[in-house]
Amino acid sequence: MKENVASATIFTLLLFLNTCLLNGQLPPGKPEIFKCRSPNKETFTCWWRPGTDGGLPTNYSLTYHREGETLMHECPDYITGGPNSCHFGKQYTSMWRTYIMMVNATNQMGSSFSDELYVDVTYIVQPDPPLELAVEVKKPEDRKPYLWIKWSPPTLIDLKTGWFTLLYEIRLKPEKAAEWEIHFAGQQTEFKILSLHPGQKYLVQVRCKPDHGYWSAWSPETFIQIPSDFTMNDTTVWISVAVLSAVICLIIVWAVALKGYSMVTCIFPPVPGPKIKGFDAHLLEKGKSEELLSALGCQDFPPTSDYEDLLVEYLEVDDSEDQHLMSVHSKEHPSQEREQQPAQEARDS
Repeated sequence: MKENVASATIFTLLLFLNTCLLNGQLPPGKPEIFKCRSPNKETFTCWWRPGTDGGLPTNYSLTYHREGETLMHECPDYITGGPNSCHFGKQYTSMWRTYIMMVNATNQMGSSFSDELYVDVTYIVQPDPPLELAVEVKKPEDRKPYLWIKWSPPTLIDLKTGWFTLLYEIRLKPEKAAEWEIHFAGQQTEFKILSLHPGQKYLVQVRCKPDHGYWSAWSPETFIQIPSDFTMNDTTVWISVAVLSAVICLIIVWAVALKGYSMVTCIFPPVPGPKIKGFDAHLLEKGKSEELLSALGCQDFPPTSDYEDLLVEYLEVDDSEDQHLMSVHSKEHPSQEREQQPAQEARDS
């Protein structure tokens, strides 16, 4: 009897499962937590993407625990962040603590769980866009006109305590242009832009970023019409520069003429020649070596003729090869050969 009841129960379950499969009813698909964001390090929100519902109503719940703890908690607020979200208020937000969370999807056919996500509030900060963006064309009398841009930080961020630091970025472009011109403004909440096209209508936006975190969305576009006379007339400046340059040139020319030098001599002075005290430079022009050596104080320097006699005597006492060289030398200097023959005969006798 018991065996019949068990068999009937199994048969009923199989029939029910078969009917559900034929009707397309399945367990829910795996959900995914795709984003967590904190606007001010005091609260944060996480969003998930549902999987397939399996053709049946599906319930979602988010559970979490802090690192180092084992007690699981359920999401405190499913409404503030919108559909498929969990919002953590100030009382549930802790800095420098890691949250470990996952989403559970459940229907009549079963359950599925997302992968665990590790969240540190410090590194998921993405502020709201800056507020009260104002744009104005300034035309000071003594300076070039410029575009003045001013804004306010997001209201949810308290910058006075120093707990939070924001950096700003501006972008603008002519209305019909395709590319934006981007300027980094640092921590200041106003900015000046000088180089713009006169007569153009410009679109201006600003965004902000914390020291740790992500850029905010761009603020709504603000329009400004640049007047046609935006560029300053520089004629007076150029005239002043030209007059000043002319005056400087005249002073230089007058000073050079007063000293009796030409401009070229003043700029490129001649290189002075070598000078020896007590030496007459005209001796070099005459080409007389005796007078030149005498002027230099070299009276004991042997004359050229005695040097040649010594050379001939040296060649005569050397071997046959040197004698051949002597004969070659005699052919080159026949007059000296004739003068030296009597002296040679006297020595031989």
